[in-house]
Amino acid sequence: MRTMERIYHYRMTTTSGGNLSIREDNGDIWITPARIDKGSLTRQDIVRVAADGTVDGLHRPSSEFPFHRAIYNARPDIKAIVHAHPVALVAFSISRQLPNTRLFHQARSVCGEVGFAPYALPGSERLAAHIAESFQAGWHCVILENHGVVVGGESLSHAYQRFETLEFSAKTIIKARLLGEVRYLNDEQLAQADRRKIDLLPVEATSTSGEKELRRQLCEFVRRGYRQRLLISTEGSFSARLDDDSFLITPSQRDRSDLDIDDIVLVRGETCEAGHRPSRATLAHQAIYRRHPGVRAIVFAHPVNATAFSVTNVALDARTIPESYIFLRDVVRVPAGVQYQAGGHIADFVSPKTPAALLDNDGVLVVGTSILDTFDRLEVLETTAEAIINSRPIGLVSPMSDSVIDELRAAFLKD
Repeated sequence: MRTMERIYHYRMTTTSGGNLSIREDNGDIWITPARIDKGSLTRQDIVRVAADGTVDGLHRPSSEFPFHRAIYNARPDIKAIVHAHPVALVAFSISRQLPNTRLFHQARSVCGEVGFAPYALPGSERLAAHIAESFQAGWHCVILENHGVVVGGESLSHAYQRFETLEFSAKTIIKARLLGEVRYLNDEQLAQADRRKIDLLPVEATSTSGEKELRRQLCEFVRRGYRQRLLISTEGSFSARLDDDSFLITPSQRDRSDLDIDDIVLVRGETCEAGHRPSRATLAHQAIYRRHPGVRAIVFAHPVNATAFSVTNVALDARTIPESYIFLRDVVRVPAGVQYQAGGHIADFVSPKTPAALLDNDGVLVVGTSILDTFDRLEVLETTAEAIINSRPIGLVSPMSDSVIDELRAAFLKD
C-alpha cells in the first residue's frame, strides 16, 4: 500500500495503471487489486492469492497476476515485483529501446543490464511467458514492448529502488539527448566506483545540542530534496560541518525518503560513529572540508536536468538570469572518477568561489555556507538546467553579457 502510494505520488503510474506483489516463503502472493484507485489503496484492498490458487480479499487480484506468478516460478530469488507505466520508461517501451544503465555506476549496480519482453495481450498467459523468459535469462528489470516496465527484487523496497533508479536513468537520457550526445561509462570507470573503501575507526559518540540541530536539518533537507526529485532513494549524500575536522553525513545504502536523525553519521578525523555506515562519498566530503574552511555544508545530488548535462559534454552556463549567476557563478566540470580518487583531488574543483560542479556521469556537487545555503544553490542549479533544456525547442540561449556579469559581481560578489 505504501509503495504504491509512493509510486502514484511521484506520477510514476496512473490511477488505473500498475501493480505490485510480494511472495511469502510459503508461496502465497499478496498483490494489488484490479480496478481500484491506485491513489487511495488501503490495507484491506490488498489481495492474497494462496499457493493453491485460493483468493482471499475484498477484490479480484490484478489482471496481471499471471505474469507475477510466472516470474516467481522462474526466479525463486525474487520476492517482490513492481509493474508500472512511468513516463520515461514508457517512452523507451514504445520506441522499442532499452535505457543503458552504464549512464551511472549506481544505476548499473542497482539495476544491472535491462531486458526486453515482446508484446502480448495484457493479462494473458502468452505475456506471462514472454516476461518470465526474460527474467529467467537473468534480468532484474524488463522493458515490456508497448506496455511499460517490470522490476523484481529481494524485497519490495529493493524492487522499488531498482524501479525508481531505472526511471531516473531513462529521464536523464531523454533530457541529455536534447542537449547532445550521451556519454556512458566503460568497464574500468564502473570498476573504479566499486573499489571505493572507507577505512574509518568506529568509536562511541555523544551528541551536543548543536549537533542534534544539524542532524535535524540534514534529515529535513534530504527528505525535502527527495520530495522535489533532487535526490532519488539510492543516490545522493549531504553533510554539514561541526568543527575543523568533524562533520555529520548521511548514511550508506539507506532510502533517502525517510531518513531519521539517528541515521545521520558523525565523522571525526579518521573515526566514525560506531554502529553506522557513512556514505561512500565520505572521503570526498572530508577532503573538501579540510581544504576549504569556509565550506559548511556539501551535497552530492542527482537532479535530473543538471545530471543530464553531466552525461554530455555540454557546459551548463549559469549566465541566464541574475539569480543563477549570483548563486552558481561559473559551473565547473569534474572528470569522471575524480571524486573516488585517493588524495582528495575533488577539493581542487569546488570552493566558496566555485560552489557548483558537474560530475561527469555522476550528477552534481554543491557547497555552501550552511545546509540551507547549499540546498538553495542545488535548487537554483536544477531550475537553471531545466530552463536551458526547455529553451532548446524555442531558440538559442542568450547569456548575459560580460558587462552585466561585471555589474553583478560588483554588486553581489565582493569576495
